[in-house]
Amino acid sequence: MHSERQPTCVLISQPGTYHGKQGLEYFQGISSETAGARGLCLHVVTIPPQGRAKPHLHENHESAVYVVSGEAGMWYGEGLWQHMWMRPGDFAHIPANVPHLPYNPSDTVPCVGLIARTDPNEQESVTLLDIADPGVAPRGSDQKIPNEPILR
Repeated sequence: MHSERQPTCVLISQPGTYHGKQGLEYFQGISSETAGARGLCLHVVTIPPQGRAKPHLHENHESAVYVVSGEAGMWYGEGLWQHMWMRPGDFAHIPANVPHLPYNPSDTVPCVGLIARTDPNEQESVTLLDIADPGVAPRGSDQKIPNEPILR
């Protein structure tokens, strides 16, 4: 007789919060811990005014971010020398193993984002990096590798 549990739908109401290794507060949504997810996690992050994550990457896991409100800057790539600005309605894809550091440049407005990742355990793939924080980029200074497409 086969006794493995059948998958079923799970509702997460009024999720709890946790402080991630990256240094930010998250509303715990879908993960292996909360819903038995096997291949993804989905959380809401709020970056407070002037808040910033620690430089990090997610080993072997991709991430996607949707900006709900506010504005964020993100340094990314080797040495954190590339930068993008993200505004409400923007999506960003972060490939596996890519160093990044998101931050909120506002003095008054929080930035809220919806984050999906291919790591159902959420924090297990987080690796903090010993890379200097480049600070806040000048406005309008999206930097990219030449010939790298930016879809808008």
